[in-house]
Amino acid sequence: MDLDLLGQTAALFTSCLWTFSSILFTEAGRKIGSISVNAHRIVLAVVFLCVAHAALLGSILPVASEAQWLWIGMSGIIGLGVGDFALFAAFVIIGPRRSVLIMALSPIFASVVAFLMLGETISYLGIVGIAITLTGVAWVILEREKKKTENPISSKLEILGVLFALIGAAGQGIGLVLAKKGIYYETGTILNPLSATLMRMLCGALFVWTSVLIAGKIGETRRALRNTKGIKYVAGGAFIGPFLGVTLSMVAVVHTQAGIAQTLMSMMPIFIIPVVWVLYKQRTSLRGMFGAIIAVIGVAILFLV
Repeated sequence: MDLDLLGQTAALFTSCLWTFSSILFTEAGRKIGSISVNAHRIVLAVVFLCVAHAALLGSILPVASEAQWLWIGMSGIIGLGVGDFALFAAFVIIGPRRSVLIMALSPIFASVVAFLMLGETISYLGIVGIAITLTGVAWVILEREKKKTENPISSKLEILGVLFALIGAAGQGIGLVLAKKGIYYETGTILNPLSATLMRMLCGALFVWTSVLIAGKIGETRRALRNTKGIKYVAGGAFIGPFLGVTLSMVAVVHTQAGIAQTLMSMMPIFIIPVVWVLYKQRTSLRGMFGAIIAVIGVAILFLV
């Protein structure tokens, strides 16, 4: 199989997996809170990854240089720590559909960081892609609540939810660039995607649980374990998203260009529409569908120039 095609296929499957994990984490967040969801799902993901790493690569922990641990660790903290804290809060406040639509902006953040860190330039056509993407996302966000079957929320809550989703998008885009830098940091060698995923998750878990401890939320996360249904949602989401999905995202970024990988992983706005239609009976208006399509077209233009 062509390696570039393998990377693109992995990115597309990543988008599918993250779509379903977003639904599971949303349900879990409504039962045990976004902080508990993030704390428990990252521990479960580390367990899944350690077992897989030991079975497939013969060791529980990855073997990597200090520089690789630094870059990939920063990726885990920014993407899986700060970014996911914000994203899970957005799931609870404005719902999975709107949160995922805003996540379509993550390639834009990736392109800016890639320019600053790696010297990659954005062409005029790329700027057009950014404008189109922003237009599509804004089109959906500015749709009035009365035109949708989703539960209405106040303007202040919607602004807060959008802000959290934007932080999540930035974390994902920046985290991908940092991870790729770490994977390719050692000249002549490429770090195994599973090892990179475990390194990201370990550093992300350290940040998340340190934050929980500092915020005095240990009691809350402990009580969340009593909610069996909520923890089941977390476990399912952790297996589908942070374990399978994040691992596939590392496969994608190894075997194809980061921009193309992030573009395909931004197909979630398209996948989420039929999913919430079936599960929640939330029928997206023609305007919402059109806005989602515009956003993804903009992302495609940005990276497929």
